[in-house]
Amino acid sequence: MNNKEKLVVIIGPTAVGKTKLSIELAKRYNGEIISGDSMQIYRGMDIGTAKIKEEEMEGIPHHLIDIRNPEQEFSAAEFQQLVREKITEISSRNKLPIIVGGTGLYIQAAIFDYQFSDALSDPEFRSKLEKRADLEGNQVLHDELASIDPQSASEIHPNNVRRVIRALEIYHCTGKTKEETQANQSPELMYETALIGLTMDREQLYERINLRVDLMVEEGLLEEVESLYKRGLRTCQSIQAIGYKEIYQYLDGLTSLPEAIETLKQNSRRYAKRQLTWFRNKMNVQWFNIGEDDFVKKISEISAYIEGKLQLKSNT
Repeated sequence: MNNKEKLVVIIGPTAVGKTKLSIELAKRYNGEIISGDSMQIYRGMDIGTAKIKEEEMEGIPHHLIDIRNPEQEFSAAEFQQLVREKITEISSRNKLPIIVGGTGLYIQAAIFDYQFSDALSDPEFRSKLEKRADLEGNQVLHDELASIDPQSASEIHPNNVRRVIRALEIYHCTGKTKEETQANQSPELMYETALIGLTMDREQLYERINLRVDLMVEEGLLEEVESLYKRGLRTCQSIQAIGYKEIYQYLDGLTSLPEAIETLKQNSRRYAKRQLTWFRNKMNVQWFNIGEDDFVKKISEISAYIEGKLQLKSNT
């Protein structure tokens, strides 16, 4: 007998339409939504992360949004713990948990029996690196990381010494990069899961991304980023997010505003491409082309898949 909790997961690239679908499914299956976005956890970062607005929620409870201040660090391991608590809590109320987002590693960590390498440590090695950072500067350690683990180096700011040292420590302990230590696992799904991926024609998706960025600017993205900039937030994890780092370049006087916006669009398009590649390579996803047919027809198709997969009945 399968006693696993039922779970719907909606993944896909930025701007593909995950939010709209999630609300419809939550209404249909008495669901509550858990954000699977690594940046929507931050308070005061609403426009740049395309955070759902109160009126768009249509009364559906949303979880793991606005749970950290922008200066705080947050890891996939923390996300894993919080999501699992939420899934249990939502299920205990006879509601259907629905994870929605585009941060692949976070979602993978939450729904699979995924072991993190946090247990691996060498305090003596770490202490040596901390002293080197003090004497030789942060960039030296970051360059060292880039030579052995370019993936981690591209994701970590040179001034985020704690995370640079952690990535070097994992390599020192295992002889493998952080991604390699995680990729070698073949974890099991923790839940009875309907894993839905949304996609659309690339040109159409890129057009939507460009329009979304224009709308963000209209809605006050510049002012939002400026408020973080004036608070002196600079090297923290949150400011490395797409939508923030590009505007920081403008605020630092390194580029014009139109150039910063164009770079933001380009980075968003590249990110969407990386998201799709990641999901296709790492997870067994049931894909739906959201650009074809009308939305109502697509909802019916996706609902039929969920009902078959999870043995659910809709409210409608």
